[in-house]
Amino acid sequence: MAVRNIVKIDEEKCNGCGQCVTACAEGAIKIINGKAKLVSETYCDGLGACLGHCPQDAITIEQREAPEFDEEATKAHLAREGKPEPAFACPGLAMHQFEAAAKAGPADDVEAPAVPSQLGHWPIQLKLVARTAPYFADADLLLAADCVPFAMGDFHQRFLKGRSVAMGCPKLDDAQFYIEKLADILGANTIRSLTVVHMEVPCCSGLTRVAREAVARSGRLNDFQDVTVSLRGDVIRSETVEVESGVASRA
Repeated sequence: MAVRNIVKIDEEKCNGCGQCVTACAEGAIKIINGKAKLVSETYCDGLGACLGHCPQDAITIEQREAPEFDEEATKAHLAREGKPEPAFACPGLAMHQFEAAAKAGPADDVEAPAVPSQLGHWPIQLKLVARTAPYFADADLLLAADCVPFAMGDFHQRFLKGRSVAMGCPKLDDAQFYIEKLADILGANTIRSLTVVHMEVPCCSGLTRVAREAVARSGRLNDFQDVTVSLRGDVIRSETVEVESGVASRA
């Protein structure tokens, strides 16, 4: 067995709603005796598409020894269940090609004036920032997924201006470390507000869970703004997530 990412379900939090079952394309989760259960580790690919669908925050991704994900066994399992085979790839890896916002023309030969950066500090990676860095004092904090600035042409003016920033990837990095680090930052500083910006792909919604759990642990904020960005760089949803100390619920 190898050490890999795999779903962990907290049965005490689970209310048996079944939303995770629908979200799991591999059929790895079932409702048994009113609780969600991982029926086989070999059916779980560890990508965490189910995370953003659990209203009780009962699902997390942990790294531990587990059998490798078995694509052929999963296909056979789905066939027995009468379910369609999934495309065995994270939706966030699907290829997209976009047309440029404007076609090149004669005017493009003239060098355009540089757009000033709104970045106010360095480093910006959540792993690297210091919990008591001076730029976190009395700050409006932005927690952004790595891909967002590449998708959004107006990211600097729309979100970064006037904010301190920390960035990370909830799919590729250690989410538990992010929760603990962000909770430390919130607990050690007077943070005026928190805005979370992430992409629409399922794995990226893990950043919302990171923020929710970190805020609950810190007990410093009552809510934060959660913004979802499309692959074309448009804001498709912006909502307030209300958080009580130790408890998180969506407004």
